[in-house]
Amino acid sequence: MISLSRTEIEALIDLRNIAPAIEDAYRAASAGEVNLPPVGHITFPDLNADCHIKYGHLSGNESFVIKVATGFPTNTAQDLETGNGLVLVMSAKTGAVQAVLHDEMLLTDVRTGIGGAIASRALARSDSQCVLIVGTGPQAQRQIEAHAALMPNPLRFELWGRNANRAGELVETLSKEFDVNNAKDLEKATKRADIIVTATGATAPLIHSDWVKAGTHITAVGADAPGKQELDPALVARADLIAVDLVLQCLDHGEISHAFQAGLIRANDIIELGALLDSPQSGRSTDEQITLVDLTGIAAQDIAIASSILDAHAK
Repeated sequence: MISLSRTEIEALIDLRNIAPAIEDAYRAASAGEVNLPPVGHITFPDLNADCHIKYGHLSGNESFVIKVATGFPTNTAQDLETGNGLVLVMSAKTGAVQAVLHDEMLLTDVRTGIGGAIASRALARSDSQCVLIVGTGPQAQRQIEAHAALMPNPLRFELWGRNANRAGELVETLSKEFDVNNAKDLEKATKRADIIVTATGATAPLIHSDWVKAGTHITAVGADAPGKQELDPALVARADLIAVDLVLQCLDHGEISHAFQAGLIRANDIIELGALLDSPQSGRSTDEQITLVDLTGIAAQDIAIASSILDAHAK
């Protein structure tokens, strides 16, 4: 049995090498080739914390994956990491444990960052340059890393957070490697942005519809559990094209669920990202369209990144 620590896993991560596997995972999920049971959620309301259990099997694959990931935002007060967890890789032939990846949330963060960049690359305008990152947690950094690595054009980033001090500290750290500045005013930054990536645990809208200009692309990754929300439902309804990682999951507890439950959008208004990647002509058709991708995270991504890490380890 293979057992890898977070440090060992981090040394094996190559965003550009992993991204094609994540794209293929989205395609396979949309094609019905992945057994994706409903996500398990354990919530801890007093701490605004949660635990996700995601698991799945790609048809024909000799292994299946079970991933446990926790989010405890109040850990910052104790100088602890806000996320933790592990990934189990098990034999689809015998049920034996083949690998334990003690990633401590790293793989979830990385594959979510890659997924966000894949979504933006698929639907953002080709001349997009300014990316607004909303959030100051680990995912904010992962989104910047992935967009910088995977998008076709050089990008400049603005970062806004509900905690201004944390936003300033993160910008100071990331500006050593990326073109990133602190956005002091969220409304003004939203109006400047070509691409908006929301990556918070917010439970009420942060981005309002009338702030968003025509031609903007939005990748929303924060609303991955019931009760979370980052976007004005009117903005979701206003989007010319809505894509998701998994329709039923996003309608249940994703960003688009609020607009859906309010009757502002219909299920047949939505396309899955995997289908979009297979048929790029289904994507953006004009530079004036507002496009939106809602990513709740699917086990197909966990299968893909776990396989990529184990392949790299075997070399």
